[in-house]
Amino acid sequence: MPEAVAILLAAGESRRMGTPKALLDWQGTTLLDYQISALRDAGVSRVVVVLGHQPENLTPIIIGRQGVGWTVNPIYSQGKTTSIKAGLNVLSSGGNDISVILILNVDQPRTSETVSEVLRRHWEIGKLVTIPTFNGKGGHPIALDPALLPELLLIVEETLGVKAVVQAHADSTNRTEMPDSEILWDLNTPEEYQTALQSQRQLG
Repeated sequence: MPEAVAILLAAGESRRMGTPKALLDWQGTTLLDYQISALRDAGVSRVVVVLGHQPENLTPIIIGRQGVGWTVNPIYSQGKTTSIKAGLNVLSSGGNDISVILILNVDQPRTSETVSEVLRRHWEIGKLVTIPTFNGKGGHPIALDPALLPELLLIVEETLGVKAVVQAHADSTNRTEMPDSEILWDLNTPEEYQTALQSQRQLG
C-alpha cells in the first residue's frame, strides 16, 4: 500500500540557538517529540530522524516508537544536503511503496493538521512537488514525489540542494497558500523561538 514518509532533520549543533533545538520545550514536550507525534498523527507511515551532533541525547526520544527510526549522519557538518541524503538512503532501501516524501527540520514545528493538509493538497493536485506558502513565501514541509529520488540522492550544497531539484521541475511544482504563518516558523535563534512560542499561543 502506498505510504507517506518523512525525513525529520535533527543533526545540527544548534550554534545560534545556544542549546539543542530538538530538546526545546514545545507544548509541554520536546520539539523532537512534538514533531514526531505531529507527523505520525497526520498519517505519515514512517518517519526517519536524521541525527548528527550528540545523537545519544536524542535517541531515547525515538527508541521504541512505532513507525519511527533514525540514522546518524557522520558528516552532518558538511551541510544539510548530507543529512537529507542520509535520510533518503534509508527510505530508498526500505522496499516499501512510497507515495510521497516530506522533508522537515526539527526546528520547524508544524501541527498534525498542517502536515495533513499539505499531504492532502499534494495528492489532490498530483504534481511532483508541493510547497506550502504564506503570503506567497515558501515554507515547510515540502512534499516530493518519489520519482524524484534519483535526483534528490545527487544533491550537493554548491547547487542549493533540494532547491535545484525543485527549480528543475518548476512546471510540476504546486505552490499552495496556507491560512497562517506557522508554515514559515524556523527556530534558529532564541528570538525566533520566543516569537514562535507567542504566535503558537495566539493560534491556540
